[in-house]
Amino acid sequence: MNKQEIMEAEARYLVRTYARSEVVFARGEGAYLYDESGRRYLDFAAGIAVMALGHSDPEWAQAVADQARLLTHVSNLFHTEPHVALARRLVENSFADRLFFCNSGSEANEAALKFARKWAKRAGSEAKNRVVAFSGGFHGRTVGALSVTAKAGYREPFAPLMPGVTFIPLNDLAAAAKAITPETCAVIVEPVQGEGGVSPATAGFLHGLRELCDQNRALLIFDEVQCGLGRTGTLWAHQGYGVQPDIMTLAKPLAGGLPIGVALVTEDVAQVMEPGDHGSTFAAGPLVCRAACVVFDRVSDPSFLAAVRAKAGHLSDRLRGLPSPHLVEVRGAGLLLGVEFNRPVKPLVAQAARRGLVVISAGENVLRLCPPLIVEQQQIDEAVDILASALSEW
Repeated sequence: MNKQEIMEAEARYLVRTYARSEVVFARGEGAYLYDESGRRYLDFAAGIAVMALGHSDPEWAQAVADQARLLTHVSNLFHTEPHVALARRLVENSFADRLFFCNSGSEANEAALKFARKWAKRAGSEAKNRVVAFSGGFHGRTVGALSVTAKAGYREPFAPLMPGVTFIPLNDLAAAAKAITPETCAVIVEPVQGEGGVSPATAGFLHGLRELCDQNRALLIFDEVQCGLGRTGTLWAHQGYGVQPDIMTLAKPLAGGLPIGVALVTEDVAQVMEPGDHGSTFAAGPLVCRAACVVFDRVSDPSFLAAVRAKAGHLSDRLRGLPSPHLVEVRGAGLLLGVEFNRPVKPLVAQAARRGLVVISAGENVLRLCPPLIVEQQQIDEAVDILASALSEW
């Protein structure tokens, strides 16, 4: 099919839950995407912070091909080596004692909420079921994850949602002290908010949440679906704060574009779960887990993370020098950066695409840049130069 036929078929056959750009991508290589006509685009969206190793990484592709010839799926009724190999890597390189595999970030957050509810009941109180979440937070679109996602436009068409959720402002410790009570079973927060405008939590705020959770015997859940696994320049985003959660959720980059989600937990949380309490047919299949082992081994290498930090500093410096009277702030962490303007950025996203740069928004006025972690300095300079050109006609 040609470009027009593809777009017409999409409009005919799919439920309209996405407003897609009028680009049809056919292949990718490294930090670049190519459309059906062969035009090249520099990819500073990375599939919404998914493609940590870029597109068509040779080692990743070889591992997937090799595993596809061996075994792709048997379900969780049986053992396989790849899912144990991945579990060992994640547990031994994190705060966690155990983990649960699923298929997406939303599913990982659903699992975290279920675990927290059962943990709280085991603590001896049916009333201990409330959850505290934050303005600007995004945790997914399934019913439980949506219930702790703040944006009214996402929530209201599907109300009533899960009860017992309180939203408070990010980085407002006084509000947190009022909201977190003995009836709170969990607090869920992104160390760096992605969809909500690329807004980092402060170190003092996360330390304060840890103390409040301890005082009220509530679980602290870090949603690192977008900001975790090297994106901020440390393996886990919370490592830059020196605060440990009770549960951490992962997904986007872990399997290099294949669907996976993880809820990592302490033994205290894990011990309340029993066979049959939760599950997933497709989770932790050997194909996906072998792909994820490749990604994890590369991204967790200290030299890889050091390179991310160096490139992040260069990108941040270049963005702060953008020539625009509409620029308000550059913020974020590592290679997850938001550029806030005092006007909507949708036209700027379109102008950049016309010049061969893929970027996305994070809210109405924030441009989000989350390139593959393997991006090169020359490509960073190319991207910022394209943005500067786009700004001249915005």
